[in-house]
Amino acid sequence: MGNICLAIVLAPLIGAILAGLFGRQIGRAGAHWVTSGAVGLSFFLSLVPFARIVLGDEAPYNANLYTWLSTGGVDFHVGFLVDQLSATMMVVVTFVSWMVHIYTIGYMHDDPGYQRFFSYISLFTFSMLMLVMANNFMQLFFGWEAVGLVSYLLIGFWYTRDSAIYANLKAFLVNRVGDFGFLLGIAAVLMYFGSLDYATVFAAAPKFDNAVITVLPGHEWSLMTMICLLLFVGAMGKSAQVPLHVWLPDSMEGPTPISALIHAATMVTAGIFMVARMSPLFEMSTTALSVVLVIGAITAFFMGLLGLVQNDIKRVIAYSTLSQLGYMTVALGASAYAAAIFHLFTHAFFKALLFLAAGSVIIGMHHEQDMRKMGGLKRYMPKTYWTSLIGSLALIGFPGFAGFFSKDAIIEAVAESHIPGAGIAYAAVLSGVFVTALYSFRLVFMVFHGEERMDHHTREHLHESPAVVTIPLILLAVPSVLAGAWFVGDMLFGTYFGSSIVVHEAHDVLGHLGEHYHGVFGMMTHGLVQPPFWLAMGGVATAWYCYMKRTDIPQRVADAFAMPYRVLLDKYGFDRFNEWFFAGGARAFGAALWRGGDVALIDGLVVNGSARAVGWWAGVIRHIQSGYLYHYAFAMILGLLVLLGVFVHGVLA
Repeated sequence: MGNICLAIVLAPLIGAILAGLFGRQIGRAGAHWVTSGAVGLSFFLSLVPFARIVLGDEAPYNANLYTWLSTGGVDFHVGFLVDQLSATMMVVVTFVSWMVHIYTIGYMHDDPGYQRFFSYISLFTFSMLMLVMANNFMQLFFGWEAVGLVSYLLIGFWYTRDSAIYANLKAFLVNRVGDFGFLLGIAAVLMYFGSLDYATVFAAAPKFDNAVITVLPGHEWSLMTMICLLLFVGAMGKSAQVPLHVWLPDSMEGPTPISALIHAATMVTAGIFMVARMSPLFEMSTTALSVVLVIGAITAFFMGLLGLVQNDIKRVIAYSTLSQLGYMTVALGASAYAAAIFHLFTHAFFKALLFLAAGSVIIGMHHEQDMRKMGGLKRYMPKTYWTSLIGSLALIGFPGFAGFFSKDAIIEAVAESHIPGAGIAYAAVLSGVFVTALYSFRLVFMVFHGEERMDHHTREHLHESPAVVTIPLILLAVPSVLAGAWFVGDMLFGTYFGSSIVVHEAHDVLGHLGEHYHGVFGMMTHGLVQPPFWLAMGGVATAWYCYMKRTDIPQRVADAFAMPYRVLLDKYGFDRFNEWFFAGGARAFGAALWRGGDVALIDGLVVNGSARAVGWWAGVIRHIQSGYLYHYAFAMILGLLVLLGVFVHGVLA
């Protein structure tokens, strides 16, 4: 198993190195063959531990490859933990990444940075695999920072665009805020547990159940609450939870394939995975779970609302990702970790499908992304339409599609939860069903149905995307339909995750729901009479009426509710606040330091001041050098008299 694990992570790394360092030598075809082949190899190799550990009876694999550092009696290892949780993530990451690699061959065909892009996305896959396969916090942090670095490179891939540079800097800086908390959490683990190995920390965690720490004088906090909250701050940055969500919509500045990879399988899923992996710690702090629950609820509902006013096809899907990440976070807060990972699992397929379908539309529309300039594309791009429709039905949770099983399970789990804030969270995720259906089918109707609003030249050249683009869409559409029904029983209510996820009996909402589970068809028929189904259908009907039947209504609503509409367009003012308080404040502070420190102190006093002092003194001294002999003779006699005076004074004393 060790060699297989090593091959899984090293194959994409080798592909990235070959495409990045030797791209000119191997050419464009060589770059996509070596990277796509490497990630494809990783996918097929990932099926081996998945079959043995998840589907079979083999015990999880946990081993250290080597010791990276030993200091102060603590060993820092590089190693792998492959259990049910990580094996599932490995399959998801490698499959979605492989589809994105194949799709990129068509999408980036004419881009001058072709080899560089393939190198980056292959490196992205390596980084995410190192993260999910880690058996210790040190390696987790390596993968955590590596996906952040590569996302920075990919969001700013078109570095000649000012908007792309702004977006990747924004992503980098916002994630540094989250990573600061994450690093403090890891430091607290090392300080109190004396180890960074998962197995050691999780085994020792019950001993610290009642441990407290003094953060401020006179105020004691639960140690486990503090550790969990600090770790969750990191998850808020990576998985774009309010208020550290502002970077994710701007990540659309990168090429569409990377949007699919970031939003579906890498980067944003890291935070969800991490909290699920840390379930033995989070289960010991109801306070931390409550914070996770409320933050997720706010993100799920309010970020979904922003999707209603977006006209850029990729940004609609981006805000959908924010909302769905909120659903996963809510599930984590309700201790329904299995439901969170199940939704991550299904969401990866249909969200990658939706992004890649959007990219197919953008290709057909000659890189036009404004939905107001589209319409009627179903006739020209049937494969893109039907796969996009499948992705949308999965996203809104239509019975039978993958998203139905995972999304409904989260809503039901929150309804059963007694964690503080569960009532608010239930209202948010239930209301979010209507919002999700509305913005999803607003996109479908505006892009693929109705009147054709594109210009004459674009209409004349509209056609379906090439097979290298549509084949990944079809391959992603299959699990978007089948993955939910296939895994729902085992993942949610069975022993699928084994000991990789820990849930205390008092928090086991999925166990309670499992008592009423009567199979796939029973869940589907039950779902037909539940509020989420009717809210979703209400959202679809509203979208049809407003964007197909009475297209004047959206503008009339916007005019009637001008203030809320402006708030949504302004994205609740987060960007303006960050620009004013953080960016503007940092610039003002820097300017003050520059004027007071650099200009006044360093330039004025040290550099220019010393130069002026030397100049003044030189101006005084130069008068001694008059050139007259009697001046020099007088100076010598005067000097001699001074020396004699000092000598006589010394003798007499």
